[in-house]
Amino acid sequence: MRECPKCGRKFKNINQSHYCGAAPQSIEEYIAQQPEDARSYLRQINDTIKSALPEAVPKISWSMPTYWKKQNLIQFAASKKHIGLYPGPAAVEAFTDQLQGYKTSKGTIQLPYDKPLPLDLIREIAVWCKKEYGE
Repeated sequence: MRECPKCGRKFKNINQSHYCGAAPQSIEEYIAQQPEDARSYLRQINDTIKSALPEAVPKISWSMPTYWKKQNLIQFAASKKHIGLYPGPAAVEAFTDQLQGYKTSKGTIQLPYDKPLPLDLIREIAVWCKKEYGE
């Protein structure tokens, strides 16, 4: 059993990651809590998704920025070396050709900090998610 030295939570899995402390209450609060070098990427992604999905509700779900309409449409989160974009498995499959060069897994797209953000593609994926999941 492992105990986090920061917050004291105990985990069976030695390598399990988690968020210490209270979950942020808004996307802006989430971004402000992230390392400085990740914030500009997170703001750009948030602005892109917000403009693509103006009717979606921005909220925090699973301690991640989420855009919601009837269900979670798309989420994103900062990691050490990349931003994780979570549009769901069907979206990753639908955009396979455009995602060449990015690491993907079931429902996840990794956007590394050392590459320019594909903001037009992120916008296109967000709109696709709204049509698939939110209407």
